[in-house]
Amino acid sequence: MNVLVIGGGAAGMMAAAAASEAGADVILAEKNEKLGKKIYITGKGRCNFTNACLPDDFLANVTGNPRFMYSSFCAFDNRAVMDYFEKNGLKIKVERGNRVFPLSDKASDVTRTLETVLRKNRVRIMLRANAKELLIKGGAAAGAIVDTPEGQKTIRADKVIVATGGLSYPSTGSDGDGYRFAKALGHRIVNTFPSLVSLRAKLPGDMSVRDMAGLSLKNVRLLVYDGKKKKYDGMGEMLFTHEGISGPIVLSLSAMLDKKYLESETALRGLETSIDFKPALSLKTLDDRLLRELDEAKNKNVKTVMRRLLPESAITAVLMQAGVPAELAVHELTRQQRGGICNALKNFRLILTGLGGYNEAVVTRGGIDVKEIDPATMRSKLIPGLYFAGEVLDIDALTGGFNLQLAWSTGHAAGKGVMNE
Repeated sequence: MNVLVIGGGAAGMMAAAAASEAGADVILAEKNEKLGKKIYITGKGRCNFTNACLPDDFLANVTGNPRFMYSSFCAFDNRAVMDYFEKNGLKIKVERGNRVFPLSDKASDVTRTLETVLRKNRVRIMLRANAKELLIKGGAAAGAIVDTPEGQKTIRADKVIVATGGLSYPSTGSDGDGYRFAKALGHRIVNTFPSLVSLRAKLPGDMSVRDMAGLSLKNVRLLVYDGKKKKYDGMGEMLFTHEGISGPIVLSLSAMLDKKYLESETALRGLETSIDFKPALSLKTLDDRLLRELDEAKNKNVKTVMRRLLPESAITAVLMQAGVPAELAVHELTRQQRGGICNALKNFRLILTGLGGYNEAVVTRGGIDVKEIDPATMRSKLIPGLYFAGEVLDIDALTGGFNLQLAWSTGHAAGKGVMNE
């Protein structure tokens, strides 16, 4: 059995490893000068390659088509992935949030481990090999036409696995090739969006957040409502950028928003979005604390007192939403104005205006419609002999190692699938 795997990222390498371990003769074609280029930048170069949560909890962190993932994940789950890498020589560790990393903190060790497996199984690795077109013979996948440094080549195969990634981090070679291949063969492509990405945002009155850029916040709460319906409630860290907001809880928000908000700026702007700077304090407790701070500084202005409650770069915007002049003397502050400050601290309003770009997105949301893919083998239901794996599919998850696990599980399923059908 001759198998061609197109794409040498996480899903492609795992697919090639699984197929070769099952006895296939495998060619792995990668357009870049090395394998696993995107792996090198994951986890800030440390590669959070899976999550050690209980397997039953894993799918709760999959935001895009978790039901589709059930079969492939059960066949090769997070525990199996950890065992696989350890068995092949990678020492690992588990950190906060059950995030799993190589003990060395080097993403290159994850790629090197897989390369060792591929070479041991005699996978033929072709670098700088850019697949341009899939070959179809008798209605079935039969290989691909590939550009190489030596010129264009035709690679024939009994089965083809496409694992070309999505659109995120295009500098790593993710430029949508897989979508083009699939669409040309009749597959439906679900609209794609950057995910696990920053959000563009403004202050009320369409005022820029630029003056708050660089502000990093810990232990805050981010709330999003559509009317009375709560759309998101996240606690943790976030930061302000020149164009909006980012950080862990913002990335999660970008992955969990309904697509209708991403498709329309009007719908996105209509969401009621707010930050609670003091989630551990009730409104009454916060008012009591503010009153104490004011009593100790009666001869100062309000802005000076606010430095005891907030970072400097947040004070002006909070007081503006409270309707309180920053230079107002403390002894002139009314009870109503004090209440306005407390409300602004507990309900600091933002207006979301859009997503950050693919160049900063961790993953792509959307992709090949999974209704047209067999969930156990990743086989195309439209084209015999054709398989898809990884981010090219309409699957995605939250941060914490979950997205790479999707790549491992679907890649493994595809690699095994080509030999079982």
